[in-house]
Amino acid sequence: MDQRAFFYELGKLVYGIDGVYEEYGRSFKIGSPNLLWILYALNDGERHSQKQICDDWAIPRSTANTIIKDLENKKYIELSQIKGERRELLVSLTQSGKEYADGILSDLYRREREIYSEIESPEELLDALQNLAAKMQRIAANLKGATR
Repeated sequence: MDQRAFFYELGKLVYGIDGVYEEYGRSFKIGSPNLLWILYALNDGERHSQKQICDDWAIPRSTANTIIKDLENKKYIELSQIKGERRELLVSLTQSGKEYADGILSDLYRREREIYSEIESPEELLDALQNLAAKMQRIAANLKGATR
């Protein structure tokens, strides 16, 4: 297999997996796949900055901001100031937000658990994918500052 075939197959796999999550979100009438990923990120019980969510999940800041404002209006999240930061806020689920996220994600977590149990070496697979992602970041780093 040459590099083009490798990255072609990789792209199909990545977008195929992403499509499964998108379909899952649609089954819960979630309008945006990014909403699913934001709920997924926040449902770990931690507080995250909007910047961290955008960076970790490759969600455009304007898209995340729109979703976060909507979740705030629905009282599903609360925003709090980060000490020493003027513009960046921490985002966390409220109790009703946790119930909302759990209602959407609990079945997904169950299904993921089933699949996870079938993976022969999940740590090795994750390490290999993290290594590949780090190498792929070179492309993004080279594009920053490059003129077209």
